[in-house]
Amino acid sequence: MPDTAPQAPLDGLAIRVRGQVQGVGFRPFVWQLAQAHGVTGEVLNDAEGVLIRARGATQAFLAALSAEAPPLARVDAVETAPHRFATAPAAFLIAPSDGVGARTRVTPDAATCPACLAEIRDPADRRAGYAFANCTHCGPRFSILDRLPYDRAQTAMAAFEMCPACRAEYEDPGDRRFHAQPVACPDCGPHLWLEPTASIFASENTPGGVARGDGGQSPPGDAAIPDAARLLRSGHILAIKGLGGFHLACDATDAEAIARLRARKRRPTKPLALMGTEAMIRTHAAPTEAEWDRLKSPAAPILLLARTGDTLPDALAPGQTTLGWMLPYTPLHHLLLDAVGRPLVMTSGNLSGEPQVIGNTEAREKLGRFADALLLHDRDIRRRLDDSVERVTAHGPMILRRGRGRVPGTLPLPPGFEDAPDVLALGGQMKGAICLTRTGQALLSHHLGDLDDRLCFDEFRKAVADYAQLFDHAPARLACDLHPGYRASQVARAMAEAQGLELVEIQHHHAHLASCLGEHLWPRDGGPVAGIVLDGLGLGPDGTIWGGEVLVGGYAGFARAAWLKPAPLPGGDAANREPWRNALARLDQAGLHRRAEGLWPDKPLAPLRQAIAQGLNAPLSSSAGRLFDGFAALLGAAPDRQSHEGEAAMALEALARGTPAPLALPVTAGAIDPAPLFAAALAPDAPPPATLAALFHVTLATAFADLARAELEAGRAVAVALSGGCFQNALLLDLTLRALDGLPVLHHQATPANDGGLALGQALVAAARR
Repeated sequence: MPDTAPQAPLDGLAIRVRGQVQGVGFRPFVWQLAQAHGVTGEVLNDAEGVLIRARGATQAFLAALSAEAPPLARVDAVETAPHRFATAPAAFLIAPSDGVGARTRVTPDAATCPACLAEIRDPADRRAGYAFANCTHCGPRFSILDRLPYDRAQTAMAAFEMCPACRAEYEDPGDRRFHAQPVACPDCGPHLWLEPTASIFASENTPGGVARGDGGQSPPGDAAIPDAARLLRSGHILAIKGLGGFHLACDATDAEAIARLRARKRRPTKPLALMGTEAMIRTHAAPTEAEWDRLKSPAAPILLLARTGDTLPDALAPGQTTLGWMLPYTPLHHLLLDAVGRPLVMTSGNLSGEPQVIGNTEAREKLGRFADALLLHDRDIRRRLDDSVERVTAHGPMILRRGRGRVPGTLPLPPGFEDAPDVLALGGQMKGAICLTRTGQALLSHHLGDLDDRLCFDEFRKAVADYAQLFDHAPARLACDLHPGYRASQVARAMAEAQGLELVEIQHHHAHLASCLGEHLWPRDGGPVAGIVLDGLGLGPDGTIWGGEVLVGGYAGFARAAWLKPAPLPGGDAANREPWRNALARLDQAGLHRRAEGLWPDKPLAPLRQAIAQGLNAPLSSSAGRLFDGFAALLGAAPDRQSHEGEAAMALEALARGTPAPLALPVTAGAIDPAPLFAAALAPDAPPPATLAALFHVTLATAFADLARAELEAGRAVAVALSGGCFQNALLLDLTLRALDGLPVLHHQATPANDGGLALGQALVAAARR
């Protein structure tokens, strides 16, 4: 369409903008664009995104809709069709939202923007010191949303009636708070208060001015942050209500406070997340430019950074070379850090293994036993959103946990899936997450926890219903893991039977492979790929337990080309918790029986060996995760019993030093035998544990890379894909990529390599099967 095409008075265009375009200031942006380009008509939100009815729209206007979109917007498509007005529009208006349903994208919660931060720090501004300032460029979105379209009446802000000053901003198209649904100020918005728990009244360190509040009547909040800061500086533990749930916080420089927090929460070694200002982070780490970009993004994730600079207590992450840092991402966090002047521990506010607490009453009941005081507010949280956890490697970013700030962002489906049926995939047992596909997009949910826990399983079922309602999703096909004992699989079977839907059961590691392919938009007919899939446990179609595989195939199917030589899991599930059991199995398999007896004289080795010989509760498994556990135990890097998942493997990665040459591992009929690693570790001239840890990594990486390379050289595959939870290990990833140098390789960057990305792969496999 030419820029100055002559138009009849009633002729125009209907312009459909699809993508992440609600709750990001897109309508006022369009209004301002229309003023600049002399366009008349209207813009509104509806169930499919943003609809513009425009007269006088030029090519420049249409191009600017994508090129100049607001910071939080993501434009997928701009579609046009002829439109004829009933009467010629005299101006350009922002019209009320129209329709119900949800074929548009929802904006994730976004960290405080510079403009709002400047206001809360300006003593002359009416929002000075206000913990809930926000605008169209920042603030809560998904965490407060009830239903779509995204309007204030359909969020947790419906309970707060705007004052005249906020209403004026909300209704002014030229204001950055125009139609910012959470807009608020101290006169009309949510309030903050500090509520001591019973334990603090017995303390001699209770600061003056701390008053008990309740959820019905909020006492004045002016003193809440200063009083909270005094408590934190004096070594107390606080439960703080944030954006997607509660955190337990203490002074990150106070070793005694950290020890108390660990003792109260019964979390002996799992790393604790930290929050600090930019200056604080620079004092204790040296982020690269890429890492700063990640930290300062609207998602504001926890980012793993190498420990450098001034020393912080080792108890924050015992034995680890990295710490998980995040910048403050709400006004409350900024104000609190300003007042404390020190970095804070900000770990998830929950009982061990349970979902994060989100409600005030729930916090009093559950967190009161951990915290000396609760920093509460009266804005409800609609869904639990753990902080996203990420790291930046030499090969790009890596998402370890997908949560607040990243969800519900969508991923495009690869070429060839244009006619795919709508699918609901329910993921696995660990790191629960679900995935919905529709209209060319995949929506991978936030982290839902480990479904072994009853309350996490309850949250999982709520999320299935919540996402279906919120995104108006009615699947034509269901997908789940092949394992019949997984709770997610059981839910899928029940749904399929109740709703008469087709159910596709998918092998665990095939789903991992497909998730990596899907993230990289590998075409449906893109040719077979050699997938190196290294993780914990997954049921194979042969009835054995897999976990270290080379799979060759694509979305529709695969063949197993190679695997770790299976070893028994002595005691079954107990082997997942106690690394020494896996070391015992591998040592016995390597013919090193007597050495095991010397290493663990106090363990019940004889009964376990008898059970293995009789095939009692000792299933065979090719798990790479259990191999990591066993080798860590052999080097003394693992506890007798892990207190959190991945503890032994993380310790092994942190221990590794040096660049030893890899050992050659024998391969017999596709099975890779790791016995030489265990023999090398027990040899009379064995190098130090740090060198052995490095040797383990480089040997495993090289062995699998060589087998994948052979598949490409034989013409059975055209690329390599890396997936599975073991590839969260940055050292293993780096060594594997080095060993594959010169080949086309795909690895996870936007979705978790662990089971948090499993549902995406399940959805794609289910959609690809006819």
